[in-house]
Amino acid sequence: MKINIKSYRPGKIICIGMNYKSHIKEQDGRFPDKPVLFCKANTCIIKNNESIICPDEVHELDYEVELAVIADSKMKNIKPEDVIDHIYGYTIINDVTARDLQKREGQWFRAKSFDTFGPIGPEIILRDEIEDIQNLNLKSFVNGQLRQDSNTSEMIFKVYDLISFISYSMTIETGDLIATGTPAGVGVFMNSKSLLKSGDEVVCEIEKIGRLTNKVTCSTP
Repeated sequence: MKINIKSYRPGKIICIGMNYKSHIKEQDGRFPDKPVLFCKANTCIIKNNESIICPDEVHELDYEVELAVIADSKMKNIKPEDVIDHIYGYTIINDVTARDLQKREGQWFRAKSFDTFGPIGPEIILRDEIEDIQNLNLKSFVNGQLRQDSNTSEMIFKVYDLISFISYSMTIETGDLIATGTPAGVGVFMNSKSLLKSGDEVVCEIEKIGRLTNKVTCSTP
């Protein structure tokens, strides 16, 4: 199987919330006993250099840099030590979120699934090209200003453990994408909220994968 990032649209986008220690601390949350799972609609996917479109009803638009894992084959009830054999590769996902809707509606799916709320890229790096997936620097920038700065070693639940956990709940199919969580530095939890506005440029960067760049377009600035 060969996946081209330009035409790639995953069947499922399975996301992990609250998976970086710093992200939990910045919001005074509790550390989860088990991975927190949610989904994004696959119609939210856009690629590098495409625009994030902010709907009129969204007034608190936020960014989240995340390592994304792409499945190479079906997984069901897979042990952590066997996961690596079922991974195709890795990319970056920006888990764009409407914070106001997320808070007001009490569920995450709609707030994270608007069209264009899932930028991925800039490319897919094959699994064998990354020696240690739990030791990658990841950062985000808004208009050149550093917002998030962490390392995948900070994950509470590690990549192989996460995927194993998911596989005992549902079948992971070829091409599915697993987003593994975000560290501290998102706009909503900064001392003075620093949310996205029309014209902003968001760059998500992960070591050995590259830089994912998208501009924000809103009907009102």
